[in-house]
Formats: sequence, structure tokens, C-alpha cells
Amino acid sequence: MNIAIGNDHRGYKLKLKIIEWLKASKHKVEDVGAFSEESADYPDFAGKVARMVADGEAARGILICGTGIGMSISANKMPGIRAALVYKPEYAALTRMHNDANILCLGEMNGDDLNMEVLKIFMSTEFEGGRHQRRVDKISGCCC
Repeated sequence: MNIAIGNDHRGYKLKLKIIEWLKASKHKVEDVGAFSEESADYPDFAGKVARMVADGEAARGILICGTGIGMSISANKMPGIRAALVYKPEYAALTRMHNDANILCLGEMNGDDLNMEVLKIFMSTEFEGGRHQRRVDKISGCCC
């Protein structure tokens, strides 16, 4: 699977661990930055990953900042994106099964072990479809 990944300065070290795991799991990784711990603006990277997922260049995306909140807010501005901030393993499964989330947002502050557990579940869980497809369709057409 082709995965787009981006981070700000806070997510740099975790991103390197995630890329290592993704490649070991035979995924192709497109790293859009940031490429150091030098201060960087999360919306720049959220936009790049969201665009790649929305355009079909990547099947899924991963975004990392200090809390994951800024990345989630930014990525969800892009039509077709369902970016989920996940901080519990069971939520990783549910957001894939019920929401067909296509971008995982992680908060570096949650720690590497928890974030890696969430990532592994997110990557291995499929969308259930059925009644959930109707709801995902409503999200896509929502003009609340």
C-alpha cells in the first residue's frame, strides 16, 4: 500500500520509527516532511498528505504533531479526507471499520509505544461497509 506521511518538528522522531515499520511491513512510503526537528508549521504538511490521499496518489496518510489536533483539523479541510485523531487502540479499529478513515493523526505526546500500537491496528483494519457506507457517503456530501 502507498502511504503518505508528514509531520511537524514535534513528530519528526516518531515519523522515523513509523517509516521503518511501514517499510518492514512492505508498504511504500512517501515522506513529505518535515525533515528535522527545526520548527515547522503543521498545516503545510497536513495539506500535502491530504492532497496525495484525496488525489489517489496514496491509499492512506499518517500525520504527526505534538497532539495530533492541528493535523486533524488541517487535513479535514480537504474534500474526500476523513482524518482521525486516534489515541486508543480500539478507536483505531473503529475509525477504519465504521468511518473508513483514510488519514491517521497521531500526537507525539502520547508516546511511541501507544502510537505504534494504534498505527498497527489502523493499518491492518478494513472498512466494514454496509450501513457504515451510507454514513460515510453523508460525510462526503455534508454541508452542515
